[in-house]
Amino acid sequence: MTTPPGWYRDPSAPHTERWWDGTAWTEHRRYPEAPPTVPVPVGDGPTGRAKAVALTTAATVLVAAIVTGAVVLSGDDGDGDPGARTAPTPTAPASASSPSPESAPEPSEADPGVVVDELNGITLPLLDGWARPENVSDTDVVMTTPGTYDCPGDDGLCRHGTVSSRTVTANDEKSPEALAKGDISEAADLAYDRNRVEQRPFHGITSHRLVEQGPVAVAGRTGYFVRWRVRTEAGPGGYVQSMAFPSSVGSESLVMVRYVFDAGEDGPPLADMDRITEGIRPVGDADTGGGVGSSIGPSR
Repeated sequence: MTTPPGWYRDPSAPHTERWWDGTAWTEHRRYPEAPPTVPVPVGDGPTGRAKAVALTTAATVLVAAIVTGAVVLSGDDGDGDPGARTAPTPTAPASASSPSPESAPEPSEADPGVVVDELNGITLPLLDGWARPENVSDTDVVMTTPGTYDCPGDDGLCRHGTVSSRTVTANDEKSPEALAKGDISEAADLAYDRNRVEQRPFHGITSHRLVEQGPVAVAGRTGYFVRWRVRTEAGPGGYVQSMAFPSSVGSESLVMVRYVFDAGEDGPPLADMDRITEGIRPVGDADTGGGVGSSIGPSR
């Protein structure tokens, strides 16, 4: 039985909760909310209803303690992060409450103009000329231009534009500037040189140049972006941007957003990169400002 994504008791630190993405534990952690206080009846003694409430509360605490003990004992195998490979029990999550807007993302796909990145706690504006991903193997992709076309290089189908978002977990670097500068080369190579299945849809990159780079305010946090113009052996090439900024949920791990836009008349407007960046917001906080270039928001 597959455990759905959500906040569960952390096997390696039972006093905290950890985000389970549906397949594995992530680095997002938080302190659980305090349970509501059960009122104590006034009078000579508890009524029958008050006794029932007290017994129910005690039973719930006892079950939670048993489940927590079982998870901790089964999760620590003495090798690496205790519980890092242990999935939460589907029938007994440590926290019965849904994540609040302040501490974790909630789906809001009912809004046709917004794409929700649940794990990183952000929403991205779905501009005209963009669509939610369909038939896309890369799970990090959050939006694409509609339709596909025959790649000008190796056989395959290409898209004129993609936007992807992921949490940076395999890197100890905490500087958004260093991460963005280190990511841009890989982002360009995957998009226009050699993809993940070793195809060369554009017959490789012939040159690149720096278009722009600098600090950027994203969802009220200070980040950094780097934008390249890439030229390829086949086709018009394109623009690639790497942008890193702190997440507003969990342990505030850094988030990396990549933009890949084909150049030429068939590619999306380059201004869409800035428009999407300006429209990124924390889930549940539409009033938080964004910005590009010198428009720097508050940082932590």
